Amino acid sequence: MKTLKYILPILTLPFLIACGGNETVENQESEIEETSTTLIVTNAQFELGKMELGTLTEQSFNNVVKANGALDVPPENKATVSAYFGGYVKSISLLQGQKIAKGQTLFVLENPDYIQVQQDFLEAKSQLSYLKSDYERQKELAANNVSSQKTFLKAESEYKMTLAKYESLKKKLQLMNINPNSVTEYNMNSTITVKSPIAGFVTSVLATKGLFLNPSDIALTIMNTDHMHVELNIFEQDLTNVAIDQDVTFRIQNSNTIYKAKVYLINKAIDTENRTIKLHCHFINEEDAIALTPGMFVEAEIYASSDSSLALPTNSVVSIENKSYILLKKERSKNEITFERVEVKPGQINGNYIEILNSRDFKSDDQFLITGAFNLIQE
Repeated sequence: MKTLKYILPILTLPFLIACGGNETVENQESEIEETSTTLIVTNAQFELGKMELGTLTEQSFNNVVKANGALDVPPENKATVSAYFGGYVKSISLLQGQKIAKGQTLFVLENPDYIQVQQDFLEAKSQLSYLKSDYERQKELAANNVSSQKTFLKAESEYKMTLAKYESLKKKLQLMNINPNSVTEYNMNSTITVKSPIAGFVTSVLATKGLFLNPSDIALTIMNTDHMHVELNIFEQDLTNVAIDQDVTFRIQNSNTIYKAKVYLINKAIDTENRTIKLHCHFINEEDAIALTPGMFVEAEIYASSDSSLALPTNSVVSIENKSYILLKKERSKNEITFERVEVKPGQINGNYIEILNSRDFKSDDQFLITGAFNLIQE
């Protein structure tokens, strides 16, 4: 077998070729590239090239389920805002993306009908005092057989009807964001304010100043990005490999930043059109969601299961023409190290390690060149 005394390209030391015959250097190099599997590296080359030796080690390799989906927020963090009572938009000054606090005034509506509600409330309130007094008096008279039962029942009916009307109008004023205690004969408003039901960001504004807004019309939408999560879709054949609490890594489309999450919920219904199932995943670090926006498309990997296999660092395996090679240390003398180029069958990759499927071809104490192999094998 031919051997090669090898020097890295960055070194200026000459290299020698140990070969029988009187062939030229060029011819020897050509022949070695085609037939030689043995490389000799001096100790000086080994140290200057910062090469390292290592052995096969047990590493964990995950069975990965690929999925895609999008970022989303819980339903309670989304709100469509309209008015309980129709009216003309008197003022609105919101922009998409604007941050809103819960209870903050969003816009003001104006309608003369609001005055009528307040008037009806004041009338019911004034009648209620008299009717209550009359009801209590008739109740006492009827108990003493001084007044007829019919008179008492009539007083009771009028009082309870007015009380119901009063409470109804009071609730209506509260829905209009009008304090019933502040309504007087001299203080009635033709405008009402619509306040934000949640804190968040304005995502759309559909109302404009002067527009008549019906109770069924949507004026704007708000989204709270707290507790953002990942909604993934997996194919039904992958369902048996996925379980709650499994680790998930994902990235935003066209981004290299990796985010981490865990499977939190698995939907029990299958999308019959696409034959997919939804997974609800939570961020491991919720601060990662600050720079992200709901609706972003994500590509994810779910680590469904884990197996242990013997592996080498990925830097030690070099691929040439659809074949993979490593450098196995054969012997080491005082001045040099002899390596043999050996073909291997690579498997899964986990971080910086690659599975060696034919690891049984090697001994447990075999050493391999784990740093610097690329330059040696490629030359």
